Amino acid sequence: MVFVYAQRDRNARVDHSPMLEDFDLNGIQDVEHARQGLVRLLNLVENLALENRELREENQRQRDEINRLKGEQGKPNIKPNRPSPPSAPRNYSSERERRKPHERQKRSKVNEIKIDRDEVLWVDPTQLPPDAEFKGYEPVVVQDLRIQTDHVRFLKEKYYSAEERKTYLAELPRGYEGEFGPGVKAMVIVLYFAVTTSEPKILEFFAHVGVSISEGELSNLLIKDQDGFHAEKDAVYEAGLRSSPWQHSDDTKTRVNGVNEHCHTVCNPLYTVYLTLAKKDRLAVLDVFTNLRPRAFRLNAEAYASLGQVNLPTYLLMALQPLPPDQVWNEAEFTALLDQYVPDAGAQQHRHILEAAAVAAYHAQQEFPVIDLLICDDAGQFKRLTAKLALCWVHDGRHYKKLIPVVAHHQAVLDAFLDRYWAFYDELLTYKTHPTPEEAARLSPAFDTLFSTVTSYDALDDRIAKTRAKKDALLMALKHPEIPLHNNPAELEARRRVRKGDVSFGPRTEDGKKAWDTFMSLAATAKKLGVSFYQYVYDRVSRAHAIPSLADLIRQRAEQLNLGASWNPP
Repeated sequence: MVFVYAQRDRNARVDHSPMLEDFDLNGIQDVEHARQGLVRLLNLVENLALENRELREENQRQRDEINRLKGEQGKPNIKPNRPSPPSAPRNYSSERERRKPHERQKRSKVNEIKIDRDEVLWVDPTQLPPDAEFKGYEPVVVQDLRIQTDHVRFLKEKYYSAEERKTYLAELPRGYEGEFGPGVKAMVIVLYFAVTTSEPKILEFFAHVGVSISEGELSNLLIKDQDGFHAEKDAVYEAGLRSSPWQHSDDTKTRVNGVNEHCHTVCNPLYTVYLTLAKKDRLAVLDVFTNLRPRAFRLNAEAYASLGQVNLPTYLLMALQPLPPDQVWNEAEFTALLDQYVPDAGAQQHRHILEAAAVAAYHAQQEFPVIDLLICDDAGQFKRLTAKLALCWVHDGRHYKKLIPVVAHHQAVLDAFLDRYWAFYDELLTYKTHPTPEEAARLSPAFDTLFSTVTSYDALDDRIAKTRAKKDALLMALKHPEIPLHNNPAELEARRRVRKGDVSFGPRTEDGKKAWDTFMSLAATAKKLGVSFYQYVYDRVSRAHAIPSLADLIRQRAEQLNLGASWNPP
């Protein structure tokens, strides 16, 4: 008998009697019957311990809320000085198991440093013996930085033509429009978006170095008149999507003018793009994948197949049949058609039709690159958007870390299974380095064997069964060995936004939100491409354009790396 731990209603009492309703003490005639009874009792203990923890946490949350309503403070979240005992782990991360120790090799960075000037140092001739012989130079590289103002008073020639009644005035150099030059403009953007410095601290920094700038002027430099950067970010996104058939995606919260919105991240080894939207449902994710292009809808065979998967009632499917399968509608047109043809559809059914038609139109269009394989966590909004889905092993491993058995035997069973879990993960890593059809054929049934394990710990067995149900998505690397086994790249990029929010809380206007997305995208992409973000921004604000566009660099690297090698075998 397997007890399934489902998400419970906090206000409902859990009935544990089914676990023991057929348990008869008189039936214990031998060791095996006694063992089965003990297994049931131990699992009941685990269930009661879990329920007790949840009730305690819920009780504390309610106490905190009552105190808040009284104008008081809740219980402070003070971490202990010593880590929790091994019997009660609270760290759900699987990074320690995933990462394997490597011997640290310190490499020289001298060859990577750009030399700005050479300076010859002479030996005092009076200290040299008569037989001293010159043997050349011994180079020593010392890094240094000069921070000084470069305030310029431009004297613009001015002429007046009495005949034309017109004044002629010399123009400012490119990049010096306004009250600040390209050095200040570039530094503001780099400090705020790449270094994650708050606006008050940027103002303090400029005051220390002798630049006078107000809060309003600083804000304008960050978010106003940035159309050129917005356009380059759009080009980066399209080039990034075309650079590989697979992409990572994740999302995190971002406060916009005090309201929670969702920052979506899409990336691969060559680029990163952020897009902040009010929602994170399937249609919102589709908006992200199309870079906020107007939504399109299409009721073709793919859309009807998708509606069949969500069990849309037959009468609604029949009501949609008169609509032409090759027609593409905008959102207003398609919503009006649904009101006309399926007025009785419920809210959830209406949403299913919208999603199926939007995804079908996304796959059928050719104006924007379509993602073939998405690497993500197991969130529902990512499903059915792409032809293939690869799930993250680290996310799956976290679910096992969340099991907190109170019975020592169950802890031992869990530890033993996790050893096998991560040993299989290591085998997948080895396969990725040397993929062969024979090894792929061996690993697939090995997965079945591992995740068909049945133990005496019901919660673990339930978790194993859930992993087994995701086999195709977890073993996608057997077909495409170049893809990672985890979604850490997208998670790390999402953390950048979290850290930015910790420092600056969040944008307050739509212009600010767009600037956050654009400059954080360009900063992360420049880092991946090995481009100095400061030099890049300075190049653009000075309008020199000596640095190639990041989109062009992505296209060049994509040809070298061939990130979709298994899609285009030789």
